[in-house]
Amino acid sequence: MRIISINTNGIRAAERKGFFPWLAKQDADVVCIQETKAQPEQLIADAFRPNGYHCYYHSAEKKGYSGVAIYSKHHPDNVIVGMGFDDIDSEGRYLEIQIGKLSVISLYLPSGSSKEERQTFKYSVMDRFMPILQEKAKSERDFIICGDWNIAHKEIDLKNWKANQKNSGFLPEERAWLDQLFTQELWADGFRSINQEPDQYTWWSNRGQAWAKNVGWRIDYQVISEHLQDKVLSASIYKDERFSDHAPLIMDYDYSLK
Repeated sequence: MRIISINTNGIRAAERKGFFPWLAKQDADVVCIQETKAQPEQLIADAFRPNGYHCYYHSAEKKGYSGVAIYSKHHPDNVIVGMGFDDIDSEGRYLEIQIGKLSVISLYLPSGSSKEERQTFKYSVMDRFMPILQEKAKSERDFIICGDWNIAHKEIDLKNWKANQKNSGFLPEERAWLDQLFTQELWADGFRSINQEPDQYTWWSNRGQAWAKNVGWRIDYQVISEHLQDKVLSASIYKDERFSDHAPLIMDYDYSLK
């Protein structure tokens, strides 16, 4: 089973950069997209309904902002739109499909880098999401939570970690939240379960020569529940083409979708 996650930083922009022809060659079972930045009426073109996929979008109320999507080769038994909080769901940040025993979620956690109020909102989302994650971990279902979590977990996960310890995305409180998730709550960082190499990043600032010099952050994850932790076969970050300021995270699992 192949699952791809990417923050497109505008799905229409990614489409113009060749994202969909590339995607057609990947044979992914499920594709999770964040930051679609599009309203439903802007997504009716065939390009945004790729052949062979059931396509689901959850747009933000604000135009040109946020939004998530999931494409699935398998018809879901159930589709859950939103986390259940109006202030979060109005920004289009959570979409879940259920296929048999498996749930795949496209998640876009807020960035707190623009101003203090957004960091406060980010903490609020994290505080409300943790009990949901704890509840899911206790269930009989398998979960893969794909998306832009907007937090680099450890020093290995961003190039300039020393200079970013007081910046959103690498704050002690944010990292401690991921520590709790990965050590106390039985969730795992799927990528790191098989790849411990340095310089593995999924996002690069558009400033300076960040992309050319690989001065990046690993903030896009596939977070997996306990029963999937020995099912990860491969994990790679695709960098041969650029569709966004984020790169696609491609993961293969020893898992049968029925």
